[in-house]
Amino acid sequence: MITVLLADDHTLVLNGLQFLLETAEDIRIVATASNGIEAVAQAGLSFPDIAIIDISMPHMDGIEATRQICAHCPATRVMVLSMFDTHEYIQRVIEGGALGYVLKEEINKDLIAAVRTVYKGDQYFSEKIASIAEQYIHHKGIDGQTH
Repeated sequence: MITVLLADDHTLVLNGLQFLLETAEDIRIVATASNGIEAVAQAGLSFPDIAIIDISMPHMDGIEATRQICAHCPATRVMVLSMFDTHEYIQRVIEGGALGYVLKEEINKDLIAAVRTVYKGDQYFSEKIASIAEQYIHHKGIDGQTH
C-alpha cells in the first residue's frame, strides 16, 4: 500500500485529489494539509511514502515545504502539483528535491501513474513539462534518485 500526504490550500481541490487517489486500490491517504507548514508537520507525524504538495500555498509555499520534507523525512518522496509550467518553477521544484511535477490540468491523466512512478524512486513529469525538466536535470547532472 502506498501511503500519501496531500497538501493543497483549496478544499475543493484537496477533496478532488483525495477522491481520485482513493479509486486506486494500492493508494491510501494518511494525512492532509492546507498549507506548507501543516504539510511539513504532517509528514513528520505520518511518515507517508509520498507527499503531494501544491506549489502555491499560504504560510509556506510548496517549494519550501518540499525542501523541508526532503530534509527531515528522507524516506518520503515528494511530488508537486502546479498550474505553472515555467522554467523557473520546474527548476526550483527539482532543486528542492521533488521527484515529480504534475500540472493540475493533467491530474486526471497523470496523478495515479505519477504516484506509482515516484513511489518506485523514479521521476515523473507531466508531458508538457517533461522536456524542460529533463534538460535541466541533464544540464545540472542531477540523478533524481535522492528524492
